[in-house]
Order: sequence, then structure tokens, then C-alpha cells
Amino acid sequence: MQVLHVCSEIFPLLKTGGLADVVGALPAAQIAEGTDTRVLVPGFPDIKKGIANTKVVAKLNTFAGDVELLFGMFDGVGIYIIDAPDLYDRPGSPYHDESQYAYVDNYLRFALLGWMGCEMGCGLDTWWRPDVVHAHDWHAGLACAYLAARGRPAKSVFTVHNLAYQGLFAAKHLDEIQLPPSFFDMHGLEFFGQISYLKAGLFFADHITAVSPTYAREITLAEFGYGMEDLLRQRHMEGRLTGILNGVDPNIWDPAQDLLLTARYNRDVLDAKQENKRQLQITMGLKIDDKVPIFAVVSRLTKQKGLDLVLEALPGLLEQGGQLVLLGAGDAVLQQGFLAAAAEYPGQVGVQIGYHEAFSHRIMGGADVIMVPSRFEPCGLTQLYGLKYGTLPLVRRTGGLADTVFDSSLENLADGVASGFAFEDSNAWSLLRAIRRAFVLWSRPSLWRYVQRQAMAMDFSWQVAAVAYRDLYQRLL
Repeated sequence: MQVLHVCSEIFPLLKTGGLADVVGALPAAQIAEGTDTRVLVPGFPDIKKGIANTKVVAKLNTFAGDVELLFGMFDGVGIYIIDAPDLYDRPGSPYHDESQYAYVDNYLRFALLGWMGCEMGCGLDTWWRPDVVHAHDWHAGLACAYLAARGRPAKSVFTVHNLAYQGLFAAKHLDEIQLPPSFFDMHGLEFFGQISYLKAGLFFADHITAVSPTYAREITLAEFGYGMEDLLRQRHMEGRLTGILNGVDPNIWDPAQDLLLTARYNRDVLDAKQENKRQLQITMGLKIDDKVPIFAVVSRLTKQKGLDLVLEALPGLLEQGGQLVLLGAGDAVLQQGFLAAAAEYPGQVGVQIGYHEAFSHRIMGGADVIMVPSRFEPCGLTQLYGLKYGTLPLVRRTGGLADTVFDSSLENLADGVASGFAFEDSNAWSLLRAIRRAFVLWSRPSLWRYVQRQAMAMDFSWQVAAVAYRDLYQRLL
């Protein structure tokens, strides 16, 4: 069985969010489980730079201009690169220019990605042809539509990583991107008078997956469905919507092997975690004290992530004797709020605006609690890293957070499944109650260690997801 992942970014070559982590780890895990897996990505500068030895597979004249399809290997995975410099060789992120404005021709840039995914399904590479084209998020959604327009030469799977981002473009582009006029319909890719690349994936894919079982249920509800809930409810009733939980790459996230930490440790030898904590306190200008818990946030600063609730609850956290470390960037109001808190509470609050992969490891290794109070969270990887590092997650019970973190209630402690702290309602009072429960557990060190070891023993390996996807592909075929 041959599977092609179609996506816009891949860790460690290019990353703006969790999508890159997934595509950076899942194909290798699938190969290890016996699935012949490759990846198709746009030729962004960082990707071309990271895969030096490539060969030309095909040269094409497309609706987006002249294109070359390149092939190379990266970490044991075959990578196809769409080499179209006029579209992809630009500064800024894959989606925005340096001033954070979306590129005006994104409709064309990502239509080409989907079109090339379909061409691969039609046999563009005469030496390797996928049985399944697996498209990720709106950037690759048109792959499913193009495959449908070509008579479905390969099966298609569409994974929703975040339904909030829908890839909406003007209807006038339909002819330019060479899709049949009949596809512009409510039973197709039309969404309130626009083309939705996300809906193209949801409507035309043979099967849809979401990145956690709870998120797969949530997106069939109006609260989380962003206008797609009726379509998703129909797909669920048809048995064409599944939740498969993301995993953690042990080659990158493992406190016993992580060279970015000051001291390595494992669930049997947790004392070394204290040295990481001390170094984190020094780095962030906090009072050096191993008796106080460090609460951490590593996140995009957005209301979706519930970080306005953290600001609201912060005085209560500090009054109880905790410290806060934050690494992230995003909403300007939130950035200013956290910077003001760091100025107001020196020695108790440390803030670094921006994102640094290496520093995120040091925070995970040194903090005691990692907070993910999201209003919605399709899967979430931060809490999985926290579990792996014995940094207990404090989460809102939604999406993948609900599937992976079990509150340290008396019942869960007795049953041996407690792994962190979870709260229900998206407000600061509910968050503060969870913070209070964390302090109660912190006051009993032996019980805290017990929960740490429970958390670190949980299996969120990519092998579990790879087997689930393999079973899904086989059912489709």
C-alpha cells in the first residue's frame, strides 16, 4: 500500500504550528509499520534548502505556470517538492508576507498543491503511484476535489487539524484553478458565495479524520463546527468521520535523551528535573526556589488558546505562591498584558515574546505545570509533551485535551489514571479552581511524584496512530 501525504509544512524544515509536527513524524512511523509513505510539499525556501540532493521527476505546464516536480529523501522519508519559484520562493511565512498580510494569490499557490496531489494520484511519477492521497487542512483540501473531478483514481483522506481556518477565496477564481463549474454548489465547495478549500476536502474526500476522537464529535456541533457542522454530522452518520489522536515523536521529545535540557531524567529518576527548574528560574529572572511550583505557557497568544483567562487568573496564581513562565507570540493586547505582568511581578513572572523551539524544550523540562486552557483544541501537542516530561498539564476539557489528560480527582488517583488537572467552563474562576487543585497536590510531594510517573508512563507514540491510519486505508481500499 502506497500513501502520499499532501501538506504545506513539515518539521523540522518548516513549521508554523502543530501541523508540521504531525507531518514530520507520522510518515516515518507509517514506514516503520510497513506502509510505503511519501510526502508532497510546496517548494518553500526552507524546504528546498533542507533537501539538497533532489532529482527532477516531471516538468509540467499548469494553470499556475511552469512547474517542476522534484524528489529527494529526508530522514528516511521520500519528499516530493513542487518547484514553482514565482509562487513559493518568497520571504515571510508560507501564508503571509513579512507584514503578516496574506498573499493575494494564496488561492493559486494552494490550488497548485492540491492539483499536484491529484496528478500524483493519476500516476505523474511513473515509478511510484499512491493508492491513497492523504490531504491535510485547507491548504491541501482541493486535492480531494481534483481527484473527484478525475474519477477518483486514488482514494482520498482529509485530515482536519483546525476547522477554524477554512481557506476562503472569491468564486471568480473557479475557472482559473480548473475545477468544473458544477462543483461550485452547496453540495460541493461553495460556502456562502465563496470557494472553501476546507469544504472541498470535507465534501469530496472518501474519508475525513480529525486529530482526536473528542474533536471529531465536537465539530458536528454548531459551537465548534464553524458552519460545517451539518456536513460533518452527515459524514459522521455515514461512517466517514473518524478521530485519530496525534502522537509524540520520541526522537525529539524524550527527557531521557533531550540534549537541550541541562539535565536528562526519566520517570524512575526524577530528581534531575530540579536542575532544569533551577536553570529555568535563572534564565527567566525568577526567584530561585524549588519549593514553589512553576506554571508554564508555551503557545500562540490567542483567545482560542484561553490565554486571556490566564491573565485574569494570574493574581490568584501568584497569591498562592506560584511562578509563571510564558513563551509565545500573537495577539498584541495579550503580549502587552503578559509583558506588563512581568514588570509588575518581578521574580514571579517571566515572559519571552516570540517562539524558540529549543527554549520550549527547556521550559518543558524545568516547569512543574504546563497550562493549556483552550476554548477549543483539536488535539493539542503541548499537553502531550508535558505528560512525557512529567510537567503536569492543566487543561480545559475539550477536544484532544479531554482525550489525553485525566484530572487528579480522588477517583482517578485511586484508579491510577490521574495525569494532570482539567476544568470544564471557559472562565477564569473555573481555571483558578483547577490551579487551586494543583497547589493542593503540590503540597503532597509523594502524591505529586506518583502522578508524574503516571503521566510519563502514558503511551502517545506515533506507532499507535500509524496503525489506526493503516487500518483506515485498508478499509477504504
